[in-house]
Amino acid sequence: LGLSVLFVVELQTKKQLMLSRLRSPSVSIAGRHVGARSVTTTQIGGYEVYDHSFDAVVIGAGGAGLRAAAGLVSHGLNTACITKVFPTRSHTVAAQGGINGALANMTEDDWRWHAYDTVKGADWLGDQDAIQHMCRLAPDVLVELESFGLPFSRTPDGKIYQRALGGQSLKFGKGGQAYRCAAAADRTGHAILHTLYGMALKFDCLFFVEYFAMDLIMSDDGRCLGCIAMCMEDGSIHRFGAHSTIVATGGFGRAYQSCTSAHTCTGDGSAMATRAGLPMQDLEFVQFHPTGIFPAGCLLTEGCRGEGGILRNSEGEPFMARYAPTAKDLASRDVVSRAMTLEIREGRGVGPNKDHIYLHLDHLPPETLAERLPGISETAKIFAGVDVTKEPAPVLPTVHYNMGGIPTNWKTQVVKDEKSTIVPGLLAAGESGCASVHGANRLGANSLLDLVVFGRQAADTTAELVKPNSPPVQLPAKAGEATIARMDKIRNSKGPLPTADLRRELQVSMQKYAPVYRNADDLKKGKDVVVEIMKKYKDVGIKDRTMVWNTDLIETLELENLINQAAQEMYAAEARQESRGAHAHENFPDRDDVNWMKHTLSYLDKPYVEDAKVILKYRAVIDQPLDKEMHHVPPAKRVY
Repeated sequence: LGLSVLFVVELQTKKQLMLSRLRSPSVSIAGRHVGARSVTTTQIGGYEVYDHSFDAVVIGAGGAGLRAAAGLVSHGLNTACITKVFPTRSHTVAAQGGINGALANMTEDDWRWHAYDTVKGADWLGDQDAIQHMCRLAPDVLVELESFGLPFSRTPDGKIYQRALGGQSLKFGKGGQAYRCAAAADRTGHAILHTLYGMALKFDCLFFVEYFAMDLIMSDDGRCLGCIAMCMEDGSIHRFGAHSTIVATGGFGRAYQSCTSAHTCTGDGSAMATRAGLPMQDLEFVQFHPTGIFPAGCLLTEGCRGEGGILRNSEGEPFMARYAPTAKDLASRDVVSRAMTLEIREGRGVGPNKDHIYLHLDHLPPETLAERLPGISETAKIFAGVDVTKEPAPVLPTVHYNMGGIPTNWKTQVVKDEKSTIVPGLLAAGESGCASVHGANRLGANSLLDLVVFGRQAADTTAELVKPNSPPVQLPAKAGEATIARMDKIRNSKGPLPTADLRRELQVSMQKYAPVYRNADDLKKGKDVVVEIMKKYKDVGIKDRTMVWNTDLIETLELENLINQAAQEMYAAEARQESRGAHAHENFPDRDDVNWMKHTLSYLDKPYVEDAKVILKYRAVIDQPLDKEMHHVPPAKRVY
């Protein structure tokens, strides 16, 4: 009882401290005044709601969110960063391989060669203006990260170490393997996340940690005015008014049964945009990483193969030479994943059930593994019981990344239709955004680059449009009322279906009907199954009615977000009658540039999944670069 009382007192004290800090009349950074912050309260739907006003709000504190937040505060903008987990627990922390950039530290290199590889890797569905922007900036952002204090691995002469990674070449595919992936051992994401968190704290970014963002706040004329969130610690509801709202909430890998994603990867920001009537782009393109540990699904970085690791089948054959004669094990991820799947299908898998493949690192010097891949050695030991210096690791393709997301232009401004009409006040970056630099398939180590380049760009775009200490955004009196009513309805739901059961049904169905190799019958059946799952959401019931740390409620809200995104993925995949990048269709094995070189735009016709239907439209691919520094890359046969 005494401990319970102490806990309640501590909780109240922390809340008072937080509110007193938020009510502080002004803050100065390095001697410069950055304006007032205030918190007011109002009553909506029987809940007390705290209102906050900022120049900019970032939703999500992974790589993209933290780089955006650090950039915003360095521009002098009053900035809040809302995150449902502590920033350094964001899923960027799990990124291993590295970050691409044509620094030319190991061999000659050129950002145009990087851009060519990215266009080719994307199977010509990537927008070449955004690809040019990302690859041209890559060397600058790597040097910038180093100046922030990121502890890159080093070459003997002290330069940033760069390793080989899949799909990377020199001289527009004609010059052999590129060494372009800058790495901090095999914990590069971890290093980036901690470095960027430090940069955001260096100035005055106010973090709202363990706040669950529920919905965007939109004006009647389609402008984004901010968002509404719940503090998970005490259940309080908060509205954040902002001139610029940046969505950086990551992907929705947890829609699948086997994935490398953290349990927090539930597509929250993307589902918020969908509920606001905005489209998603290219959700059918889901990357399966070739080397997830069998059967746990934990990631073994592509850096394993970049350092010389080899995939072998049950006959001991290094089979990738048959599928990608030049690049072999360092072909693009979708190529390697399909090759592994075919080997297993044709009876050359390993293990008692011949249902996985071996990744051999045991021919590499133990000191190389200890220096370059220390985390992998540990992960393989824990999850597979394997000593990689002496025996192979069991691996299987595992869902890893969503190429699709909220459609944006190269400046990260969200667009809402086929004509690329900009949504004022709303930006998106990272895995939740779709600029589209990854097109139909992402190259390894382009994801961390995407986060840093477009997180920085979101801050720069906001700084062009919003002046420091702008007058507060005036939120409509009842803004967020529908969101609060929805949350209250779910908190008090008494349906017969537990959240976990419906979530498992969704994950098993996605794994079964939208796998590495897809076919028309499975996708058609998958659509019907997903529609039933959408309808079943109204039957979900939860047991916890409280507001303090109600994980039952949060997981149920997250489940709606997963269903929201998964349904759009299944419909988009069933409609795309071709094979392109990660979308391998057995009934349509060839790429069809005449009919399908276009982005899918998917919508829900109603905000909530139990009542909604999926609508598909299409948008042209931007096949021209930003300027004459880069030539247009014409479509060609994609071979490695």
